Amino acid sequence: QVQLVESGGSLVQAGGSLRLSCAASGSIFSINAMGWYRQAPGKQRELVAAKARGGNTNYADSVKGRFTISRDNAKNTVYLQMNSLKPEDTAVYYCNADLKESLWGPVITYWGQGTQVTVSS
Repeated sequence: QVQLVESGGSLVQAGGSLRLSCAASGSIFSINAMGWYRQAPGKQRELVAAKARGGNTNYADSVKGRFTISRDNAKNTVYLQMNSLKPEDTAVYYCNADLKESLWGPVITYWGQGTQVTVSS
């Protein structure tokens, strides 16, 4: 079984910074993309940032220039550095990973349990 465990969510004032971490553990053969999504109350879950194993990154327009995604492939960990936070960044942040549990197995998407980020004005 595979687990993704997020950490780093907190309450922060507007303009502040936070760093989220997500570590994948368990029966992992390889990880393709890892990413961060968020869901605010009453809204759909949306992509924040994603990073392929080869390094290609993708950001939501609303976070470009403020958030940075990075990975430590040796630790199966993905990070999200969030700077210049705004109240509209308030949401539950989820990490996900597209991974294989064996050489010949399928690519499966796993999700973390979520971590709350609250930005006060």
